[in-house]
Amino acid sequence: MNMTHYMSLLADNQPWNLLIFMAIPVICAETIAVTELAILFTRNLNGKLRLVNKITSIFVGIYFTGIFIYLFINAVIPITSKGEWHGWIDVVAVGFYLSGIIPLLGMALLDLNIIYRSKSVEERLKVHVFFVGLFLVLAHVAMITGMVDPSIISNMTEMKGM
Repeated sequence: MNMTHYMSLLADNQPWNLLIFMAIPVICAETIAVTELAILFTRNLNGKLRLVNKITSIFVGIYFTGIFIYLFINAVIPITSKGEWHGWIDVVAVGFYLSGIIPLLGMALLDLNIIYRSKSVEERLKVHVFFVGLFLVLAHVAMITGMVDPSIISNMTEMKGM
């Protein structure tokens, strides 16, 4: 079966690539999402859950920045320069995955008080919630498109009987 570069990355070097490139970022994002819901529900903006949320946000923002740089240099540039993309679905899968840098780094910068420092706690929380949601959407689009066999998409125009 043909695979997107996204799935190839996760399938190679088992279990390490799966842990490094998917499990750690997604588990962190889910931890942030769950603690964020609890924070919003309880309105306790200074408790232990907020501390877990903040530490996880900073960690995953810095961690994913490293992943982004590594994959951009070692995958995106070589694949693009050699014309080795497996169709548009491959570009979408990798592109959406790497776009996760925007919300993850955004949360880290927000929790490090580098951006939106003049905003109120509630305004910063709204931005944080937006970043969490954005990452979850981007990650799920990457996962779904990454699981598609690229040959199915590229051969769809040939399926005249359907």
